[in-house]
Amino acid sequence: MDGWNERRILLAFCFLTLAHMSQAISDAEFESEVLKSDVPVMVDFWAPWCGPCRAMLPVVEELEKEYEGKVKIMKINVDENSMVPSMYNVMSIPTFIIFKGGKVATQFVGARSKADMQRELDTLA
Repeated sequence: MDGWNERRILLAFCFLTLAHMSQAISDAEFESEVLKSDVPVMVDFWAPWCGPCRAMLPVVEELEKEYEGKVKIMKINVDENSMVPSMYNVMSIPTFIIFKGGKVATQFVGARSKADMQRELDTLA
C-alpha cells in the first residue's frame, strides 16, 4: 500500500472515531440542542483534519463519561456547518464554548489539559 492510501485510511478512521464520539450536531440542530438545553452544554468546534482536535478526543471522551447527566458535550464539524461557528466567531479549532441557559458562559481555544477543562465545567455543572 502506498503512503497516500495509508493516509486516506487513517484519516477516514479518525473521522469515523470523531464523528461517533460526542453527539454531532448541525447548524439546524444548534438552537434546540444547545440554546434550549436544561443543562450546560460544551460544544466542541472541530474538523476531521485537525491534529489538535484529534489530540483532544481522549480528554473529551473522558469528560463526556464523567459529566453524563450534568453537562451535555456536543460536536460541530466546522467544515460541514458554517453558520454557528460564524455566529460565535470561531476562527481556530478546536474551540470549546460552554453554554448555560442559552448563553455563552465561557470559551477557550486550543488543546487543554483534562484538569483545565474540568475546572471550567465544575463552575457550571
